[in-house]
Amino acid sequence: MATVAFIGLGVMGYPMAGHLKRAGHEVRVFNRTRKKAEAWVSEHDGTLAETPAKAAEGAEFVFTCVGNDNDLRSVTLAEDGLFESLGENAVYIDNTTASADIARELDEAAREKGAAFLDAPVSGGQAGAENGKLTVMVGGEQAAFDRAKPVIDAYARMVGLMGPAGAGQLTKMINQICIAGLVQGLAEGLHFGKRAGLDIENVVSVISQGAAGSWQMENRWKTMDAGEYDHGFAVDWMRKDLSIVLAEARNNGAQVPVAALVDQFYAEVQAMGGNRWDTSALLARLER
Repeated sequence: MATVAFIGLGVMGYPMAGHLKRAGHEVRVFNRTRKKAEAWVSEHDGTLAETPAKAAEGAEFVFTCVGNDNDLRSVTLAEDGLFESLGENAVYIDNTTASADIARELDEAAREKGAAFLDAPVSGGQAGAENGKLTVMVGGEQAAFDRAKPVIDAYARMVGLMGPAGAGQLTKMINQICIAGLVQGLAEGLHFGKRAGLDIENVVSVISQGAAGSWQMENRWKTMDAGEYDHGFAVDWMRKDLSIVLAEARNNGAQVPVAALVDQFYAEVQAMGGNRWDTSALLARLER
C-alpha cells in the first residue's frame, strides 16, 4: 500500500480519492474549498492537508483532478503548489481533462524534481467515478506507468498507456470528438422517430443490437425520451473539453467540422438554461 496525495475533490475527484482509501492506501487530500476536504476526511478517515505542497510532501503518488490548465498551474507551479514538495522518484498523476501543452509542461517540471509525470484524463462521468469504473488514458513513460497502474486500478476498469506525455490528453480529445458526434446522431434519431410516430422503446430495442448500438444509446435513450437531463456529464464541461479539442485541431491541422458544429449546438443548449444538463440534452434543442 502506498502513501497517496489527492488534490481536487470535485464531482470526480471526491469518489476517486475514496476508492484509493478503500483500496488500503494512506490518502492525504487537499481541496480549494476546505469544507469539501473536511467532508471527505470525515467520511473516509483520511488526512486533510492545508496546501497542495503539504499534501504532496512525502507522497509516493500524487493525484490531481481539477478544472482546467489554469487550475492545474495554481495547484502545481504556484506558491504552495505540489512541486514545492514533490519528492524525487514520486509519480505525479493528473486526472484533469486539460491541454496536451500543460501535460508536457508538467512533465518537464516533474523531471526537474527527479520525479515522473503521467497525464491521465478519465472517461466515464460521475457514475464511473462513483462506481470505480473509469477509463483512464495515460501519457508518460512505461516505467512510471507500470508503478502507477496498480494504484490507478482502484478507480478504473481500463487503464492504457497511449504514448509520451500529452498522449493521454490527446486520446481524451478523440474520446470527446467521438462522443459529440454520437450524441448528436442519437438525438436526431430519437427526434426523427418521435416525429414519425414510432414507439421509441421498440425502435431502440432493435437498432441497439445492430451497427447503431453505442454506450450513449444504451445508457441515455430512456432519459432523453423522457426529457430528463438533470444528471450525468454537464454541457458546461463538454464545451470546455470541445474548446480544448478545437484549439488542438487548429494547431495540428486536423479537420473536425462535426465537433465544431456540435459545440455550437451545445452553446444553444446553454442559452436555454441547460448549462448543467447532461450532454444528451442535444435532443432538448431539437424539441424546443
